[in-house]
Parts: sequence; C-alpha cells; structure tokens
Amino acid sequence: MTPEVSHTDAGLRVATATMPGVETVAIALHADTGARFEAERENGLAHLFEHMVFKGSARRSARQIAEAIEDVGGNLNAWTSRDVTVFHVRALARDLAIGVDVLADLVTSPRFDPADLDLEREVVLSELGEARDTPDDIVFDQLQEVAFPGQAIGRSILGSEESLAGLTVADLHAWRDRHYAPQRLTLVVAGKADHATVMRLAEAAFPAAAGSAGPTAEAPRFAPGAAHDSRRFEQAQLTSGYAAPGHHDPGHDAAALFTLAAGGGMSSRLFQEVREARGLAYSISAAISAYVDGGLMSVHAATARKDAAQARDLIDKVLAATAASLEPDELARARAQAIAGLLMGIESPQGLADHIARGLLIHGRFVPPAEIVARIERVKVDAARAAGAAMLATPPARAEIGTLKSRRKLLAA
Repeated sequence: MTPEVSHTDAGLRVATATMPGVETVAIALHADTGARFEAERENGLAHLFEHMVFKGSARRSARQIAEAIEDVGGNLNAWTSRDVTVFHVRALARDLAIGVDVLADLVTSPRFDPADLDLEREVVLSELGEARDTPDDIVFDQLQEVAFPGQAIGRSILGSEESLAGLTVADLHAWRDRHYAPQRLTLVVAGKADHATVMRLAEAAFPAAAGSAGPTAEAPRFAPGAAHDSRRFEQAQLTSGYAAPGHHDPGHDAAALFTLAAGGGMSSRLFQEVREARGLAYSISAAISAYVDGGLMSVHAATARKDAAQARDLIDKVLAATAASLEPDELARARAQAIAGLLMGIESPQGLADHIARGLLIHGRFVPPAEIVARIERVKVDAARAAGAAMLATPPARAEIGTLKSRRKLLAA
C-alpha cells in the first residue's frame, strides 16, 4: 500500500500504489490550487478553469476528450475546492496510458475559445442558480462568507454573476500559467499499475513548462457574525461555525474527535438530544473543514420554521455540555468512526489515490494510515473536551435560511 514517489524531469510529483487483486486503476491529477487563491475580481475562476479544460485541447475536441475515456469503459470527472482542484479517471488497468494522456491534455494544452467561454459561463451561472435554490446547499456558502468576511476563502467557489461576467480567455491562460506548472501538480495512480510504467507515461505526457512555485493563499481570519435569508422554504436551515484547528495544528485530531462525538452520527449528542429526544430537527450534524492553516467547525440543522429558535438554543447548550462532560465511551465511539472511515475509504483505488494525494499536498509526504490511527488513538477525553471548549470560546458565525427571527435579533444572538 505504501506508494513509490518520484519527480519527473519537469518537476511533476508522481506517486504509484500497487493494489494486488484489482484489475482497474484510479488516476488522479491534483493541482495545488483552488478558490482561495483567487483575487476578488477572479472569484469563480478556479472552478471555471476546471470546466473550460473539458471544452477541448490542442489535440482533442470536447467530444473526443469524453470518447477517449468512455470508449474504453472508463469515467472522467473533476472538482474544485477552496484548496485544491482535482481531475480523475477510473479505467481498466490496460487503459492506464489513455487516462494519463487525457488528464495531461486537459491541463497542458487547453483550447480556450471565446465562444466556448460564453457557453460555459452560462452553464456555471445555471449551477449557481441551482445552488441558490437549494437552501441546504447555499447556506454553507453563506456561513463561509460570514466566518471569513472579505477573504478569498470566504467567497463562493462558483463565483457571482458579476465576477463571472468579467472573466476572459486571458484570465484562463494566466491562471494556468500561475497555477498549473508541473511543480504544482501531483499525479497519483492506485490499482493495477507499476511505478516505472507510470513514470514513463508521466515523463512523456507532462513536458517542462515555464512557471514557479506559484502564489500562496492568505491565512484565514475567522470572525463572528450572522446572515439571515428570509426566503420561505419547507424547512428552515440553521448553521453555526467556529474557528477550528488546521491540519498542521497539534490539536486537529482532538478537535475532529470532539466534532464527531458532538454531531458525527445518529448516536451523537446533537442527533440524540435535538432530533430523537425533542424532535426539533429533521437532520442535524457537525463537521470540520480543515485547511493547512486553519479550519471551521460547523453545525447544520434542518428544522421547522416554528422550531428554529428553540433548536438553535438547544444546539448551543448541547455543544457546551459536550465540551464540559464528554464521556470516555463517547470518545471511543468517535474514535472508532474516524478509524473505520479512514480504513474503509482507502480500500478502493479512488479512495487510496485521494488519501495519498492529500498527504503529499498537505504534509509533503505519504502519511501511512497506521500513523493516523495511532494519532487518533492517543487522543484522551481531556484533550477532546479542551479542543471543544477552545472552539466554542469565541462567539460563532451563523447563517440561517427561512427562519422566523429577524435579521436584527439574529445579529444580536
């Protein structure tokens, strides 16, 4: 399971994990860039770039890109986050070369045609409109904006109508030049593959290109605050967010386990006390979004409009009580969930490829699962309680959709 890791002459980092007993490969190209690297006028550019590379390259049309993978029974997709942009292929092992070649084609020689940009801009605007019509989706964007005001990490990954309208073909080329030099890319292959073959394919597919280490992102600065969207939906959406430790913070694991115990499943305190015992929410959960330099612990609940204020108050009380009185059996359950989630996730080629890439991008090395399990097992109850208390020590950021409470009252909460 431990991957071999090398660099091509052009500076591309390549990792290969051979998995006995499988006949497929997962090929993932991770670019060390995302929405948090955008200037304000560029908001949405990282995501738009991800869309636009599928519109054609110097060697393939959009149709030929899709057919190259689907003709051999594979699938091709991509996604953009605030920290990273990922392009991935799943295919039979015999089609490894095709998968590597297509992924390289997307980012090394995209054909950015102005007419294609006009069309794809409309697609992203439709995606933005769909998100805004989905309250349990858009509420997280609103929470992110409240928690990190005036910062790239707080803006929507999709951008806005205004920012998208201003993006040009020149912006797409400039983004590629700044962020897609081989030194910012990591190619990971997991499954039925050997490292020598992957390296040979990578050397041929990713030529040397001008570029540097690229820009760095501004460290996130959390701020309490509130946003209230008064549109009426079937349910009200409640979120609250708290500054959380980043991946490199020694308290990250304790904070993650506290969050799991508080709201990570049906046995968590929030689920049992807010949903099961009181019936105040249809769904409720807590999660941490961690970055290399900070994070956000968030709680989300979907509730009837009439119950929103009562649910919000109870959520606050349950979080505080968990930080004060987390029990050993609750921590043990959270620990088991974390370990099982990790180990189950890496049993598939795609899951293993993603795990390897995360370690390389975040820590600069492969992080063995056993090392993560050992860290999780070392977290004691006192540390988890302290991590929870530290996150709750600052007033939260809140975003709510469809609640009855006025904006003025919510801001005072």
